[in-house]
This record gives sequence, C-alpha cells and structure tokens, in this order.
Amino acid sequence: MRVTKEFVEVLSKKIVKSLTEKDLIIWEETPDKLETIISGIIIEDLMVEDRLNEEVKTLLESKTEEYERSMMDYGRVFQMVKSKLVRERGLIL
Repeated sequence: MRVTKEFVEVLSKKIVKSLTEKDLIIWEETPDKLETIISGIIIEDLMVEDRLNEEVKTLLESKTEEYERSMMDYGRVFQMVKSKLVRERGLIL
C-alpha cells in the first residue's frame, strides 16, 4: 500500500465532513462509524495492487532460473505479467 493508514483516516474524515456539510448523504449513526467504513473501503481498494504484486512474484518464482538463463530482466517481466493480469481482470490501479 502506497499511503499510510493515518492518511486514509484523515481522508475518510474529510470525505464524511464534505458529504454531511453538503447534505449529500443521510447518515443516522455516528460520523465515526461512517469514517471507519470508508477507511475500510479505501484500504481494501489499495490492497488490490499489493495482492496482485504478491501473486505475480509467486508466479515468477518458479521461472526465475529460466529468466536468468535467457538474460531477461526480472523487473520487465514482472511488469509485463502484472499488466496482463490487470487487463484480464479489468482492474484499475
């Protein structure tokens, strides 16, 4: 994840404040509960790329020797595989 949990919490507070001040949402519970829900959604979305990176690493682990023998750049292959999975799964990173 590229941003800190603290930043996500600050962002969530600003989102809730903006939504409630502009009467764009009707929320009958505490703002803290909505902030927690929004933080969870943001963190889950940010973790998609982290999980994808781990999956690509796992896929490439068995092929590392093959890449070394053929003098392929691991970083470049990593990005190619990652891009292919993103397209196949319709992910937005």
